[in-house]
Amino acid sequence: MSAARARRSAPAPAAAEGEGEGEGAPVRAGAAASVQPRCRIGQAPPAPPATLVEALRACATANLADSLPQVQVALGLVPRHDKAGVLCGPALTVRVAAGDNLLAQHAIDLARPGDVIVIDGAAHAQCALVGETMARWAHARGVAGFVVDGAVRDLEPLRRGPLPIYARHVSPRGPARTGAGEIYGEVCVGGAVVRAGDLVVGDLDGVVCVPQTLARAALEACLQLAARERDTFEAIRRGTLSRAWIAQALRGGAAN
Repeated sequence: MSAARARRSAPAPAAAEGEGEGEGAPVRAGAAASVQPRCRIGQAPPAPPATLVEALRACATANLADSLPQVQVALGLVPRHDKAGVLCGPALTVRVAAGDNLLAQHAIDLARPGDVIVIDGAAHAQCALVGETMARWAHARGVAGFVVDGAVRDLEPLRRGPLPIYARHVSPRGPARTGAGEIYGEVCVGGAVVRAGDLVVGDLDGVVCVPQTLARAALEACLQLAARERDTFEAIRRGTLSRAWIAQALRGGAAN
């Protein structure tokens, strides 16, 4: 079992202050590591080519999920946005103690334009890790979106906002800010193990995570699947679609 999949922190108490009184305040670079001994900030991986990101953006998550067995699906994370488009970009991974968002705050300040902030919040439901203020600051910084295995709040402005945001829970309660956790490490969100720099794609079907080293292979397989789908749709339109593969599969043969 992966260390990220097994690793879960104990819940932390919520902060007393409201989101507008400090949720969006940036953390000075380097300060967290010196003040908070329980946190670790690794190195940012090389950014993927922009052309690769844009090509993956055009792929349906359903086809990416079927492209290669190494492509992982983050289960149970619901789109909390209405108007924002497809999510696609390299993962900036964050692991936090349950209910604590200090490192998620710092991740926004570390993010490069186009990064997707992927937060392993231990599926904690009580305290929101992201809200309107953070979403506004992240958008101003060029962040592509959030994937949160935990809770968010301020759902109405998140729904209207420009950022794609996927989260397991919604809670009005604010987070603690102790800084325990890790940035740029391995995380687990929705059962998917994600490493910094992996490509994250989200649409209405959900979120998939593509290892960066396999991104081009996944893209090629996805394009082939899409081409076969178009052939199937054309056969349906013409009335020439063969369903013989079902009987073959029921007899124990290989299904196409």
